[in-house]
Amino acid sequence: MGSITLMHYLVLGALLFCCGLLTMVVKRNAVGILIGVELVLNAANVNLVAFGRYRGAGIDGQAAALFVIVLAAAEAAVAIAIFMNFYRHLTTVDVDRGDLLRG
Repeated sequence: MGSITLMHYLVLGALLFCCGLLTMVVKRNAVGILIGVELVLNAANVNLVAFGRYRGAGIDGQAAALFVIVLAAAEAAVAIAIFMNFYRHLTTVDVDRGDLLRG
């Protein structure tokens, strides 16, 4: 059996990215869209760590991935706050009804 190469990680990252993009396009629920965004960010993390390991880039891949994880946590907290406000006004998290919130 062969060893795991950079190409394996890149394919995994591409699959995660495609799944996240498909989730963001298909879902109408705001929480589902947030899950898609998190999948895209995880795909970026896989690529950062893989390139840091195999290519020896200037910035350590794990440090960059840690930064992306912190950024994703902050993004999720802000998004949940927005969704809660959205739900309070419309009693739904269907993003297609967001145009009703125009001022």
